[in-house]
This record gives sequence, structure tokens and C-alpha cells, in this order.
Amino acid sequence: MKHPAELWVYLSTSPLLWLTLTLLVWIFAVSVSVRLKRHPLANPVLVSIVLLACALRLFDVPYQKFFEGAQFIHFLLGPATVAIAVPLFRQWRQVRKALVPMVAALAVGSLSAVLSIMLMGSWAGLPRDVLISFLPKSATAGVAMAISSSLGGNPSLTAVLVVMTGITGALVVTPLMNAMRIKDYAARGFAAGLTSHGIGTARAFDVDRTAGLFAGIAMALNAIATSLIVPLLVKIFQ
Repeated sequence: MKHPAELWVYLSTSPLLWLTLTLLVWIFAVSVSVRLKRHPLANPVLVSIVLLACALRLFDVPYQKFFEGAQFIHFLLGPATVAIAVPLFRQWRQVRKALVPMVAALAVGSLSAVLSIMLMGSWAGLPRDVLISFLPKSATAGVAMAISSSLGGNPSLTAVLVVMTGITGALVVTPLMNAMRIKDYAARGFAAGLTSHGIGTARAFDVDRTAGLFAGIAMALNAIATSLIVPLLVKIFQ
């Protein structure tokens, strides 16, 4: 290509435009986060969502067209979820020492996340499909969307709720843990991963390596627990 305009013409008619833009926006968001010393409000996921949403709105681009390019990144959700098992295997000795409190925290956290939504959703009179879409919000996106779809929910709505849950958790986890004077990074990380899945886990890694390890473990275990608890409770209360 002899002129930059030729590259733009090619990209504008190709899914590569939105794939390239997504990657560039993510790189920019990470650089902003680093410059601001990983401030919770400068979360790269939040910054990326805001910038990409503004771009789609400004240029009046349908989400379906955007997803034609972004689907290549979306595909990586599956392998990324499976890869969570790697740190669990590598640090099994450290994890085994805290196995009992981890199982207890997992049971309480998973059940309370689902039951609280069921109670508040029923009280608010949410339609069944909307309520089901809310239930797996604390699981990682790939698992949550699969659960929602299999039970008659709206996977797209579930994806939005998962992202909102993750961003909210990443914003409040550090100040909340500091206010509660919880200094054990294993406990802090496990709580972040349990409630805020991948986004919370990324935030935990920014704070401390041990926190990130236990956040990843919590995210993996909660994905399994949620996939068992949600269908069971939906069947019981149907």
C-alpha cells in the first residue's frame, strides 16, 4: 500500500477494522491505568468499554458489525477460562493449606450471590427470563452465558451484567478490604475472584501476586459452583 488512505479503505470494509480498534483501545486503556498507578477508576476494561461504546455511537455502527471483528477476541474466552487451572496446579501445595476455609467461603459466596438475586428479583417482579439472566452474574462470562442460555435466559443481558459485576467489584475491592482491615492477600484475592470473576482477578494481580493467584482459583471454583447451584435452584423454585 503506497498511501495510508488505502489502508483505511481496506480496514473500513473488513472486520479487521473493529478487531484492530479494540486492540488499540485496550493498549491505550492499559497505558492510562499504568500512568495513574493502577487506580481503581482507571480500570482498563471500564475505559475500553466507554471508548468503544462512544465510537460505535458516534459513527452509528451496529453492534453486529462490530462483533464481526470482535468475535475473534470473544473466542478466546473459552481457552482463557480453561487456562485458569494452570495456576491452581502450579501452586497446589499453597492452596491445599487453605483448602477448608476456601471451600467454606466458596459455598457461602456462591449461594449468597444467587439467592440474593432470586429474592430481590422475585420481590421486584422480574420476568422469568430476566431473572435467570441475572443469576449467574458472578461467574466468568463464558460460563455465565452458557448457564443463562441453557435455562431460557438472555445471554446478551447476562454478559452485560457479568461485566458490570466485574467492574464494580474491581472498583470497590481494594478500598473495601482496607476499610475492613483485611491484610491477608490470599483472602483478599479469593474474595475478589469469587465475586468479580476475571475483571476482579486482573485487579487482584495488579495489587499482589498472591492475591491474583487466589482470585484466579476462586474464579474457577465459582464457575463450577455456579453451574451446579443455578440450575438446581431454578428447578426447585420453578
